[in-house]
Amino acid sequence: MSTFKDFKLKPYILQALADIRFIQPTPVQEKLIPLIKAGRSVVGQSQTGSGKTHAFLIPIFNQLQEENHEVQAVITAPSRELAEQIYQAAEQIAKFSPEPLNIQHYVGGTDKQRQIEKLHHHQPQIVIGTPGRILDLIKSKALKSYTATTFVVDEADMTLDMGFLNEVDKIAATFPANLQMLVFSATIPQKLEPFLRKYMNSPVIEEIPTETIISPTISNYLVSTQGKDKNQLIYQLAKNSNPYLALIFANTKRRVDEIADYLTKQGLKVAKISGGLTPRDRKKTMRQIQKLDFQYVVATDLAARGIDIAGISHVINTELPADQEFFIHRVGRTGRNGLSGIAITLYEPGQEKEITELEKLGIKFEPKRLKDGQLIDGYDRNRRAKREKTKQALDTKMVGLVKKQKKQHKPGYKKRIKSAIAKDEWFKRRVKQREDMRQQKRKNRDANR
Repeated sequence: MSTFKDFKLKPYILQALADIRFIQPTPVQEKLIPLIKAGRSVVGQSQTGSGKTHAFLIPIFNQLQEENHEVQAVITAPSRELAEQIYQAAEQIAKFSPEPLNIQHYVGGTDKQRQIEKLHHHQPQIVIGTPGRILDLIKSKALKSYTATTFVVDEADMTLDMGFLNEVDKIAATFPANLQMLVFSATIPQKLEPFLRKYMNSPVIEEIPTETIISPTISNYLVSTQGKDKNQLIYQLAKNSNPYLALIFANTKRRVDEIADYLTKQGLKVAKISGGLTPRDRKKTMRQIQKLDFQYVVATDLAARGIDIAGISHVINTELPADQEFFIHRVGRTGRNGLSGIAITLYEPGQEKEITELEKLGIKFEPKRLKDGQLIDGYDRNRRAKREKTKQALDTKMVGLVKKQKKQHKPGYKKRIKSAIAKDEWFKRRVKQREDMRQQKRKNRDANR
C-alpha cells in the first residue's frame, strides 16, 4: 500500500501529515491527489468520512507559490461549520510551512466591513468560506478572486440542496479560463450536471466504490418502537449506551426542542443544534461540544451535512429522514477514521416500506430490541413474509389438497386424519413384514437344496 511519501510532496506537508498521524492515504486520496497534482479538473465522488478534505488540500498546498501574495485557490463550503473545519485543517498544514502563508475564511455572521478593510491591504493566498460571503466580498471589489487558478466546490450536493448553487455559479464566472476546478460530493444529483458541464472541460470523474454504503466499522441497529413512548425509548437508548458522544437526530426543529428538553429533565447533559440558533449561539454550542461539555447532541439534518464533530461514538435516528441520502450522512457521523461506531435507528411498524428502500441501497440492518434497558438481538421484521414464501414453495398439489381437506371436514377431522395415517402406516409395515418372511423362506429353501 502506498504512503504520502510516494506523492513527492513538499517536506513541510509531510511533516504536517505526520503530526496528525496520517501515514497512508485513503482510497479517495490515493486516486485523486496525483490527478490534482497533474493539473486535472476532477469530480470526486466518495462516501462521507472518506478523507475528501485532505484530498484537495494536500495538492493545493503542494502547488502553492509561497512568495506570491495573490489569491491562488478558492474553496467554498455550504455551511459555516464545514468552512471552519476546512480552515482548521488548512491552518494545521500551513503552520509547518517555512514561509508564512495567508489563509482566510469568510462566512456569514462575521464582520464583513472589517474583512473588506483588511482585503484592501492584503490578499489571502487561500480563501475558504461560504458562497454567499465570498460572493459579497468579490462584488465589493475587495477580494480579487480573478487571480485564482484553483476552485474547489466541497459538498456540491449539499450546496445544491441548500440553494447556494447560484452564488457558486457567479463566483466561478470570475475566474480565468484556465481554471482547475475540483468538485467533491457524496452524490452527484442530476440537477448539478449543467453546472459541471458549464465550467468543467473533460474533467476526470472518479467514483470511489465501497463494499458497503455505510462504513464497515459501524454497527447499524434497527429498533421498532412497537407503540412504546418514544421519548422514554430514546432516553433509555441514550443513557444505557453510555456513549463518548452521541448525536441524536430528529427531522424538525420542534422535535429537536422536545427531545432535548425531555432528556435534560432526565438529568442528561444535552446540547441542541438546529436552524433556530443564532450564529453566536451556534458557535458557542460548537465550542462546548468540542470541549465535551455535553455527552449528547440533539440535531436536525443541518448537523448531518455540515458539522463534523470529532469523537462521535453513537448516532441515534429518532425517526427516518424524508430523504434517503440524509440517512447515509447521519450514520456517517460515527465510525470515522477507522474507529468503531454504533448507529441506532427507530422505526414504526408502518414504516417497513421505507426500511426496505434503504436496504435496496445496500444498507444492512441488525434487528435489535430493548429488554431490561439493554439492546439484545431482535426479530427479523420479514419473518412472516419469509414463512409465507416457504409455504408458497410447497408442492402446489399438496397445498390444494390441504385446502380441500380444510373445507370438507367438520371439527374433529384432524384426529381422524391422524388415525387414518397411523392405520395406513401399520398396513405398510405388515406388508413389509410378510415380504421379508417370504424372502427368508426362499433363502432357507435354497440353502437346503
